[in-house]
Amino acid sequence: MQRTRSSQAFTQLILEVFRLNGRLLSAGDALTRPAGQTSARWQVLGALDEEGQTVAQIARRMGLTRQSVQRTTDLLEASGLISYAANPAHQRAKLAMLTDRGRAVLDDITSRQIAWANRVASRVTEADLQDAIRSLLEVREAIDASAVPTGRTRRKRKSP
Repeated sequence: MQRTRSSQAFTQLILEVFRLNGRLLSAGDALTRPAGQTSARWQVLGALDEEGQTVAQIARRMGLTRQSVQRTTDLLEASGLISYAANPAHQRAKLAMLTDRGRAVLDDITSRQIAWANRVASRVTEADLQDAIRSLLEVREAIDASAVPTGRTRRKRKSP
């Protein structure tokens, strides 16, 4: 099968997004290091900024596996940055919530992120950033619409 010009451009975009992701993770680690955190922990703390969420909700929102988010939330709980609370919508799936200490850590990281974002954004026009956002959203929707089969099947639950 031969690549189309569009698929070549798409492949170039994928590679550039991978490079960008690496840079973002490195920058995130640098921003979070003074607070004793990592990019992964910051992602979870940020997901809890507005309200408590289940591990599965965080994973879906961030495009991560539930298991990796569970490991991270367990570490954050052990550090006193989040706590688990009863979930009125689900008996077994607890809500992860920021503690006061977690809020302080997130606020500290956020202040450094804002200063960094202002420096980076000063080098790119707002219109170009908005165009990039629109393009990435369109690509994400196209990927979602033509998902690659994983080969995994869901196990059926046994009836009680």
